[in-house]
Amino acid sequence: MIFVVEDDPNIRELVTYTLQSTGFEARGFEDGTEFLNAMKDGDMPDLVLLDIMLPGEDGISILGKLRAKSATKELPIIMMTARGTEYDKVLGLDSGADDYITKPFGMMELVSRVKAVLRRSKKDSKDELVVGDLHIYPNKHKVKANGEKVTLTNKEFKLLCLLVESKGNVLNRDQLLTNIWGYDFDGETRTVDVHIRSLRQKLGECGSLIETVRGIGYRIGGNE
Repeated sequence: MIFVVEDDPNIRELVTYTLQSTGFEARGFEDGTEFLNAMKDGDMPDLVLLDIMLPGEDGISILGKLRAKSATKELPIIMMTARGTEYDKVLGLDSGADDYITKPFGMMELVSRVKAVLRRSKKDSKDELVVGDLHIYPNKHKVKANGEKVTLTNKEFKLLCLLVESKGNVLNRDQLLTNIWGYDFDGETRTVDVHIRSLRQKLGECGSLIETVRGIGYRIGGNE
């Protein structure tokens, strides 16, 4: 499903029709409020075509909100706008957009860009990560250990995903701090140890999958 957020009804209907006629499911929204309400209701698209110039909240602001939430942080987004200056393109891309297309644009060009972004996103992301009896669903922010649902904090979830994605490799505390808490995080490496201990407790028997490599850091799947 592709969500088209565009206030101009003619453009919105044309884009939606074109996507549907080329094999995609598509749904149009005339403003950010309608779009965000659909997202709150649990409707998760595969990609969003987002206009910058919208009534009320603009596209850049909406983009920022989506990138700030773990559930939509990696959601593919292509910005659509009548603006064509280099500054606006850089602003959109720096704010987290995956691509940028300037109006007026050809429908076939749009479809081509949509396909390209979807190919990249499917290549870079996995619907499920599995290690032993531990199942992680990155796109849904869900974890199951031995068939039981496990509730994790955002940082715990990111930490677990990073360890599983780096399966077999040892990640030191500085690497984990940088990737999970950011370069500007000034906490001590003890923060990592506290989160690892919490993860192990919450994962129950699957917690033993997280190995401590003395003097270095942590890994998952080092013996496989």
